Amino acid sequence: MRLLSGASASCLPSALPFLARARPRCVSRYSSASACRAASSSAAPVGDGGARKPWLFVGLGNPGKMYQRTRHNVGFEMIDAIAEAEGVSLSSMQFKAMVGKGRIGDVPIMLAKPQTFMNASGESVGQLVSYFKIPLNQVVVMYDDLDLPFAKLRLLPKGGHGGHNGMRSIINHLKQNRDFPRLRIGIGRPPGKMDPANFVLRPFTKKEQEELDFTFHRSLEAIRIMALEGFNKSATFVNTAQSSEMLNR
Repeated sequence: MRLLSGASASCLPSALPFLARARPRCVSRYSSASACRAASSSAAPVGDGGARKPWLFVGLGNPGKMYQRTRHNVGFEMIDAIAEAEGVSLSSMQFKAMVGKGRIGDVPIMLAKPQTFMNASGESVGQLVSYFKIPLNQVVVMYDDLDLPFAKLRLLPKGGHGGHNGMRSIINHLKQNRDFPRLRIGIGRPPGKMDPANFVLRPFTKKEQEELDFTFHRSLEAIRIMALEGFNKSATFVNTAQSSEMLNR
């Protein structure tokens, strides 16, 4: 099943006509109880003095149709999945990013897809973090990782860029501060002697996309746990399961 684009992500049946008869209002394939709460009440302004600081979830990718559904854009797809599940509209352009605000339960969240192209992602993320005064431990960056097996996840509290140019740019624009969480989404290694730069721009096969959709479901659970119960519980949920899968191979 294909993800909705960020601009049309919604939990209303009108946005999902093929589900309108089969499912009740505020339900999508990425639905949760918090999605209905988010859709039925407008989120309080965030970033203002005295307001509770939101979690900022950033997905990395390249803008434009030619890059849609490619391996380098799994961060964008993850943001679209969260937006669809939680009833968040990515309808605002702020600091060179498509931005949407909403809630998971009673917790304010902000979703962002930088439109700067991958290698300049930090230009957008740095400005968002600075303007909204978001603590770095509440800035979660989601991106593709060549060093993880396909569709596998790894959630870490901090770290380096690992050769990923989008992460390199973000760290540079955060004044070399690496102390922010990141959700790495495995895309596997290129076959044979293929150049990794070409591999990351290849689209997924139908079978791969189906497997990736399952990964997005698991990632959504991790995001909800993080917002409602904290990073440590979310990391345990993600990383313990991944370790078990690797051992059972």
